[in-house]
Amino acid sequence: ARISELQAEVERLQAELGQDEDAEKIVHNHIKLLHQYNEAKDAAQVHSHRTGQPLGSLSIDVLTFNTCLQLANLRETTVRQIHKDLELPIGD
Repeated sequence: ARISELQAEVERLQAELGQDEDAEKIVHNHIKLLHQYNEAKDAAQVHSHRTGQPLGSLSIDVLTFNTCLQLANLRETTVRQIHKDLELPIGD
């Protein structure tokens, strides 16, 4: 009885997710996005600590640039590469 209930729940959840969707891919992508978020947050905190400026006092453009700069330094890469990796727009 319990196995039948679980199988029915799996079928219901798969139907809700969509037959063509791969739950493992979705979870993998979600984890990737969480890692990107955490890296950006960590870089922003490093910047805030080094400059003494609270994160809330920075404009989004300055915060984005400085966060990407710090993240680029941590990864030993370029800001342009960070923008590509995080799928951010690259300005001229």
